[in-house]
Amino acid sequence: MIYIKSFVFNPFMENTYVLYDDTKECVVIDPGCYEEYEKKELKAFIVENDLKVVKLLNTHCHIDHVLGNEYVKKEFNVELYVHQLDEQTLRSVKVYAPSYGFTNYEEATVDQHLDEGDIVEFGESKLDVIFVPGHAPGHIAFISKADKICIGGDVLFQSSIGRTDLPGGDFDTLINSIHSKIFPLGEDFTVYCGHGPATNVGTEKKSNPFCAVA
Repeated sequence: MIYIKSFVFNPFMENTYVLYDDTKECVVIDPGCYEEYEKKELKAFIVENDLKVVKLLNTHCHIDHVLGNEYVKKEFNVELYVHQLDEQTLRSVKVYAPSYGFTNYEEATVDQHLDEGDIVEFGESKLDVIFVPGHAPGHIAFISKADKICIGGDVLFQSSIGRTDLPGGDFDTLINSIHSKIFPLGEDFTVYCGHGPATNVGTEKKSNPFCAVA
């Protein structure tokens, strides 16, 4: 069984996730921690629960989801995994980070690429990788069929969807990703979003004002 701990970090109110199982191995997904107290909060949970971080994953590489990448890489000596098409998105962060007030942003280098069909393993758990572009060109999501969960980043939100007006975004592509990749998972799948509360596929399929289907 996969256990999920979420944190809300940085002014964008981004959700950072730690996924772990009974082996105590864990992965960190989209670390948005920037301030020292945020980094300490993340580390404290990992240390207090005797967890071992084995991988660092990004659903996509917009600034709010990667502010803590370098911290996690250094602190826990792990590699960073992203989709190849979002590596340029990550590289661009250092250019515009100061304009958002993140003058101490530390850039992290990518170690491994992930694509649809890949499987991320930790402990006794497995996460399937699916490709869900539209919000970002190399956006991916992480699926546990056994636990019926989706770590979805900024694709689908409770009663909303990810914005598509940023570089590499496209509304039609995003809607297609939701309809062809997220909704078919099953109505009882829980979607852990990049911002805001978790939701489930069934609710969004029926009532989301942007992407519900009849």
